[in-house]
Amino acid sequence: MNIYFISLGCDKNLVDSENMLGILHENGYQITNEEQEADIIIINTCCFIHDAKQESINTILEMAEYKKSGSLKALIVTGCLAERYKEEILNEIPEVDALLGTSSFSEILKVMEKITDGNKHTCFESLDKLPKINSKRMITSGTYSTYLKIAEGCDKHCTYCIIPQVRGNYRSVEMEELISEAKYLASEGVKELILVAQETTLYGKDLYGEKSLSKLLTGLCKVEGIEWIRILYCYPEEITDELIETMKNEPKICRYLDIPIQHASDRILKLMGRRTSKEDLIQIISKLRKNLPDIVLRTTLITGFPTETEEEHKELVEFVKDMQFERLGVFTYSKEDQTPAAKLKPQITAKVKKQRQKEIMKLQQSIVFNRSSKLIDNHYKVLIEGKIAEEENVYIGRTYMDAPQVDGFLFLNSQMELMSGDLVNAKVTGAKGYDLVGDLIIEDATNGGC
Repeated sequence: MNIYFISLGCDKNLVDSENMLGILHENGYQITNEEQEADIIIINTCCFIHDAKQESINTILEMAEYKKSGSLKALIVTGCLAERYKEEILNEIPEVDALLGTSSFSEILKVMEKITDGNKHTCFESLDKLPKINSKRMITSGTYSTYLKIAEGCDKHCTYCIIPQVRGNYRSVEMEELISEAKYLASEGVKELILVAQETTLYGKDLYGEKSLSKLLTGLCKVEGIEWIRILYCYPEEITDELIETMKNEPKICRYLDIPIQHASDRILKLMGRRTSKEDLIQIISKLRKNLPDIVLRTTLITGFPTETEEEHKELVEFVKDMQFERLGVFTYSKEDQTPAAKLKPQITAKVKKQRQKEIMKLQQSIVFNRSSKLIDNHYKVLIEGKIAEEENVYIGRTYMDAPQVDGFLFLNSQMELMSGDLVNAKVTGAKGYDLVGDLIIEDATNGGC
């Protein structure tokens, strides 16, 4: 049977999707890139914020039409939307034949074997369960750069976030299992491992009684074939001196951290359920930059959180100006049912939330553009991602300063033929917006945190 698979939402969801694809492929199912040819369509959904929820619903309805116009025999919905709204989906979208929760995606094969009987099927297991996968992942994110999910769930319970209700509490994957998966990924040609979880910095505390991210990183650095290791989603209060020291001493670890801080006003941070103050954040950022001078810090912020005043917004703007984050993204607050923040009053209007978002992003643009102009003449290692078809001898790559999907590129001029996945040295010759331009060089790169 032909399977068409859609993965929505975050990179953690993508890992679940690739594991499901691996299970199906190893058991004889054919994967198609054409939805019109699909006998079965599987949608791994997201519902983190309103826009993601709407995208998931729209995709389900769109794919359901292939029961009329294509060869579709069954429609399966998995992931966060299925976990959070199982009753609503079953009652309101009759075209859906099966639902799997976030902790039961490993049971996809059992569900596939049942759905041809014409009945509805559901599979929801305890959110305390950590799915065990015996099949090899089908890598879809590129054979040179991919994600390694080191934990599931979250214990933080921020007041705006639905994740603990749909993903459960924090559960780390055993270190031996992760190192084994990294060896497999390396054997498939992966050169960049990107560590992800709802929170990577808490890794291992539930299994080993202490935060063990540094030990995991040390083990992963020993895997032959892996050249870069990038760490995303580090909660600032959980960053240890041991982690900083490991980043300093292990050349494979990119001097890049994604640290979601969400705000800078102490009152708003407290209302959000965050565990840092503004002063805490300043100290943590200062310590990182002192110990790792070439570190690149990415963060995310929320504008228009309920009760946020104009003065608190201005405080956040000044904080961004003072901290000079190398990378930054801003979300407008999304009111999510069954979260404490949804009950707060007053809620900020959509217009004001958007205005505040635009103001911060305009400021951040000037910070990035100014910083990029100062990188000209620096030398960096570049991971090649592809070639521009319309331009002769121009390749697309990334330095350690840029994570895939969210950051910029370096456009590399090279008379030498390069392949996706090559790690080469480049000299920065210019900057265009959020991207850099450079030339291939033969000598070793002298700058860069990898």
